[in-house]
Amino acid sequence: MTTVTLIPGDGIGPEITEAVKAIFEAAQVPITWEEENAGQTTFDAMGELIPASLIASLERNCIALKGPITTPVGKGFKSVNVQLRQKFDLYSNVRPAKTTAGVKTRFENVDLVLFRENTEGLYAGLELWDERLGIADSIARVTVDGCYKIVRAAFQYAQKHNRKKVTVAHKANILKQAGRLILEAAAQVSKEFPEVVWEDKIIDNMCMQLVSKPEQFDVVVTTNLFGDILSDLCAGLVGGLGVVSGANIGDDMAIFEAVHGSAPDIAGQGLANPTALLRSALMMLEHMGLHDKAKLIENALEKTLQDKDCCTRDLGGKASTSEFAQHIISNL
Repeated sequence: MTTVTLIPGDGIGPEITEAVKAIFEAAQVPITWEEENAGQTTFDAMGELIPASLIASLERNCIALKGPITTPVGKGFKSVNVQLRQKFDLYSNVRPAKTTAGVKTRFENVDLVLFRENTEGLYAGLELWDERLGIADSIARVTVDGCYKIVRAAFQYAQKHNRKKVTVAHKANILKQAGRLILEAAAQVSKEFPEVVWEDKIIDNMCMQLVSKPEQFDVVVTTNLFGDILSDLCAGLVGGLGVVSGANIGDDMAIFEAVHGSAPDIAGQGLANPTALLRSALMMLEHMGLHDKAKLIENALEKTLQDKDCCTRDLGGKASTSEFAQHIISNL
């Protein structure tokens, strides 16, 4: 049995977390949960956004599943998600986007994986404010090491999963220095993976291509801000944030998470869709080498999604969060 840190989060987080726990128990997944929390709820109760007990749990287990977290707005707090990514150098934000039978979208054959650099760029927090001049400067810190790590992670994933192409999205035509670093990294790293073709696309063209012909893309890699934007765009191609998974992976730790918000307006009403957190948990199982369990649950989920009567309201059904989970369990 492997111990996994479980962070339920805020809003609908506890509800969708309970759904995933029930499904994993029914599927006899060989893990035990060590529950800790972070975010608004934890701050209200303990006066801390990220308790020391959570940090200790993460350092002990090195793998976690995290629900959606709310960072208090307007109080000067740095995002909990960003803090965890930077503290543990979780430099790869991995976001698959794949068409699912039963989830109606404009496209039918999307199957791509986005690698977003997760710790630097405009999210490095390097901001200056000159009140006298009325000027705000936000500095995008891009490092050679950061570019090489995220590019190598993308190529390694392509090789391991038999994907044939890596696309580097950038803005090197304008951001001459920051832009060139990721292109230079791709040119060098690609030599280690001769079986993987690589190309580059300027970010604005990349957006247009994604919403016109997304099936041309396989693995995409880019810097932090561009990746933040593209990841949600890609989610929109396959049904939205409620049905896609996400992971934050470093050399020594991995945190898998639902990428949607905490939706406090529907919390406690049984309306939440647990698919995103469940799929993130399945990514976690794949990462742990529990491929059979991941496939078993994924098959049950896909079968459930094709029966609208079994789905939550956002998917066109009438089932509650717990009822949706029970339908998945019935299809195991």
